[in-house]
Amino acid sequence: MSPLRQAGRRAAPLVPPPAAPSVSRSQNQKCHPPWDEPFFAPSRYRRLPLFWAGVRARMISTSPEHHDFTWKTSMASRFMQTDIVNALRKGDRQRASIMLSNLQQTKEALTSEDFSYILEYCAEAPDPLFVMETLELMNVKAIDISKSHYRSVTRALIQGGYSKEALKLLTLLGEKECSYAALPIFNIFLSACSTNLNDAESCLEIMENHLLGKSEITFCELLKVAVLQKNLSAVHDLWNDCTRYFSPNIVTQRKFVKAFSTLGDLQSAYHILQRMVVLAGERTDHLRVSSKRRCQSTRLDIPVPALREVEDLKLKSDYDLTSSSQGKMGTGEHLIDAQPELLRLETQSSKHEQLKGYVSFISDGDNLGDNSEPDSGRMPKTLSSAPTAVKKVLRWAFNDIIHACVYFDNCQLSEQLFLEMHKIGLRPSRFTYDGFIKCVLAGKGVAHAIKVVEVMDRRGIRPYDSTLVALSVDHSKSLQLDLAEHFLGIISDIQPEYIHAFNALLSGCDIMNEPERALRILAKMRRLDLKPHIWTYEIMFSLFGNVNVPYEEGNMLSHADVSKRISIIEMDMLNHEIRHSFVSMKNLIRAFGAEGMIEEMLRYLNIAENVLWNMDPYQKSDLYGIVLHALVKAKETPKAIRTFKIMRSCGLPTNTAIYNIMIECCKLLPCFNSAGALLSLMFRDGCCPTVLTFTSLLKVVLAKEDFEGALDLLDLCITEGIQPDIEIFNTILSEANAKGNIHVVEYIVECIHRAKVRPDESTLWYTFCAYVDQELYNTALEALQVLSMRMISLDASILKEKGAALEDLIFSEDPDAELRIIRTFEASEECSAAALLNLRWCVMMGSTISWSPEDNLWARRLASSYDANKRPVS
Repeated sequence: MSPLRQAGRRAAPLVPPPAAPSVSRSQNQKCHPPWDEPFFAPSRYRRLPLFWAGVRARMISTSPEHHDFTWKTSMASRFMQTDIVNALRKGDRQRASIMLSNLQQTKEALTSEDFSYILEYCAEAPDPLFVMETLELMNVKAIDISKSHYRSVTRALIQGGYSKEALKLLTLLGEKECSYAALPIFNIFLSACSTNLNDAESCLEIMENHLLGKSEITFCELLKVAVLQKNLSAVHDLWNDCTRYFSPNIVTQRKFVKAFSTLGDLQSAYHILQRMVVLAGERTDHLRVSSKRRCQSTRLDIPVPALREVEDLKLKSDYDLTSSSQGKMGTGEHLIDAQPELLRLETQSSKHEQLKGYVSFISDGDNLGDNSEPDSGRMPKTLSSAPTAVKKVLRWAFNDIIHACVYFDNCQLSEQLFLEMHKIGLRPSRFTYDGFIKCVLAGKGVAHAIKVVEVMDRRGIRPYDSTLVALSVDHSKSLQLDLAEHFLGIISDIQPEYIHAFNALLSGCDIMNEPERALRILAKMRRLDLKPHIWTYEIMFSLFGNVNVPYEEGNMLSHADVSKRISIIEMDMLNHEIRHSFVSMKNLIRAFGAEGMIEEMLRYLNIAENVLWNMDPYQKSDLYGIVLHALVKAKETPKAIRTFKIMRSCGLPTNTAIYNIMIECCKLLPCFNSAGALLSLMFRDGCCPTVLTFTSLLKVVLAKEDFEGALDLLDLCITEGIQPDIEIFNTILSEANAKGNIHVVEYIVECIHRAKVRPDESTLWYTFCAYVDQELYNTALEALQVLSMRMISLDASILKEKGAALEDLIFSEDPDAELRIIRTFEASEECSAAALLNLRWCVMMGSTISWSPEDNLWARRLASSYDANKRPVS
C-alpha cells in the first residue's frame, strides 16, 4: 500500500456525479493557517468494548439536521445530560457513569438527541473513554446515531488518541449508501491526524475503497499533512489537482500561499497570490464570518467523484527539497499568467524606478494612499469595493509571503509586495509592517527600517513590540546604543522572550566599554522582573570582571573590587539556579588574567575542568591558551612553562596561537634556542607559522638587541609569502626608538611603504620620538606630515581628492576645529581623525601642506637609501 494517498486522482476524465448528490458547505475554513489548530497529546487508558456490529446495523440516514438538544428532548433528559457534563468537568467520572446508566430509566423512549450534549462535550474535552461508554449504552438501547453525532464521536476518538477505534467507525460509516454525506466526517479525521502519516494513509485508503471522492476541505486537510512533513513536492501536487477539479475559493488559495511560503517556495506563493488578487478584484468570491470569527466561503463545496482506475498521488514522507521543485507552479494547466518576470532581476531602468518609488514611499508615506493607481495594469485598479472579509484574507496572504521573506532573506520581494499593496488599495496592517521592517533590517540595514517606522508614526500606527525588539537588536549590533536603549524603553509589554534584546544591548555596552549604561540596563531588567539568561551572565563577567584594565595594571584595590563583583554575579546566578557555561567560565578566567589575579585564575581553571565535564578537548585547550597568555603577560615564566607541560601531557590539542604565546615567553629568558625548539614542535604538530609567529620571534631576537637578526626574520617572513601587518613593523620600531637607532627606524618606515601597509598612531609616535630625541625637529615634522597623509590613504589620487575636502578642517581658525575633526569621523575611523589633528598641528608649527607626500625631501631620501640597498648595520 502507498505511504499516503493524496488529493484527487490524476489523468482521468471526470464522470457526471450521481443524481441529487448530498451537498455540504465549506466548513470551518479558518482565517488562520489550517495547521495551526491545537492537537491534544494522545492518551491511552483502558478501552471499553464497543459493539461495532450493533452500531453498524443501526446506522440511519443523516439527512435530518441537528437542532438544539433543549428543544428536542425531555426536560428530565436535558437536566440529566447537564449533570453528567458537570460531573465530567469536575473529574468525577464514576458519578458521571452512574448517571449515564440511570439515563435509560426515564419514562420516555430515548433518542440520539438525548446524548447530543454529552457527545459534544466529549468532543471538545476530548474524552474518548466516556464517548465509547456512551456509544455502548446507545448500542444496547438500539438508538440510532445521527450525522452530527458521528462528527462528535470522531473528534473525541482521534483527538483522544484512539485512532484505531475512529478508523473502525469511519469504515462502517463509509459502507452506507449515502457516501458523499460521510465526507465531512472523514475530513474531521484528517484534520486531527495531520501529524500522523499512518493514520492519514489509512483514512485515505478507506475513502478510496468507498469512492468517497475529495472536496476542497479534503485538499486543505491533506495540505496540513504535507506542510508538517515539509513535503514541498506533495504541496505542488495538491495544488495542481485542486485547480484541476475545482476553482478554489480565496480562503483555500490563502492556505496554499501559507504552505508554499512556509516551505520556502516564494515564487509559487506569489503566483497564487496574483490569482487571489484577480479573484478579489472581480468580486466573484464572497465570504462570511462565522460566530467563531472564521472566514467561510458562501460557495457550495461539491466533492470530486472518485474512480478506482484513476492513478494515485503519493505523499512521500522522505521528500528532500531540491532545486528542481522550484518554479514547478509554472507548469500547471489552469494557472493564469503569473508574470514570473516580477521575481526575476529587472532591467537597470526598472530597478531605478522601483527604488525611486520605494524611497519616495519611505520618505513621504502619505503620498501613496489606499486608492493609488497601479502601473501597467498588472494588478486590479482598486479593491476599495471588495468585501471586507475578502480584503482581510488577501492581506493575510500578503503577510504570509512578506514574513517568509524574513526567514529566506528576500528583501526585494517584500518591498515589491509592500508597494503593490498600496497600488491595489490594500492598506498594510501592523503585522504587515512588522514583517516588512524585519526584511528591510536584514536586507538594507537599520537606516532604511527607521524610515519605515517614521512612515508608521505619521500614519498613527504603533509598531508591534516584536518590531521594536528587532530594531533595538539591530541598533545594538551596529553599536548605536542610544537608539537601541530608546526602542527598548518604548516597548509596552516586556515578555520573557525579549531577554535577547537586553543581552544584545549589554553586549554592545561590553564592546563600547560602557559599564555605566550596562548597570542602568540591568537595573531595568530587575525592575521589570525579567529573568536573566546564561548569556546575560556571560556578558556580565566580561563587562564587570575588570576594573583598571585596559587603562592601567591591576593593584590590590582593583583586585578586591573584582573579587567582590564576581562574587555578587555568581550569587545572583545561584539565586536564579543558573550554572556556569563554557563561555561564562572562559570570560571569568580571562577577567582574572587581565587583572593580574594569577592565583584566582588558576583556581577557576581547576574548577572549570572539574565542573564543566562536557567540555571537549578543543574548548579545554582554549581555556589553557587564555591562562598561558595571562601568565606570559604577568611574566610568570615558570608557571607558564609548567602549564604548557601539563597541557602537552594531557594530550590537549595545540594551535598556532598557543605556540605564539610560548615563543613570546622565550623573550623573558631570553633564549632563542627555546623559541627554535617550540617552532620545531609547532611544525611537528602540523601548525603553520603566521605573521604573529614571526612577531613573537622578533621579540625574542630584539630582547638581545639583535637588529640584524630581526631584519633577517622580517625578510624571511616576506620571502615565505606571509603578508606583514603593521604590528610586526611597530615591534622593530619600538625597540629601535628605545635604543635611539634612527637608521633602523628610517629603514622600517620605508619597508612599511613598500609593503603597502598603512601606518597607525604607534608608527607615527615611534618615528616622531626617534627624531625628537636626537633634536632633529624639522625632520620630525616632515616625517609626521608624510606618515599622517599615508594614514589617510596610500593612493595618491584618492589622497588628493580627500585632501581638497579636508583642507577646510585643517586650516580652520575656529576654536572648536579639533572637536569638529573628531566628530567628523566615526569610532572606526580614529586613524583618519588622528592624521588630521597631526596635519593641523604641523600647519600651526609653520609647515606647508602638500598632498603629494612622495615629493617630500624626507620621503625621497628614504626611498633612495632603500633602493641603494643601504641596510642599517647594528
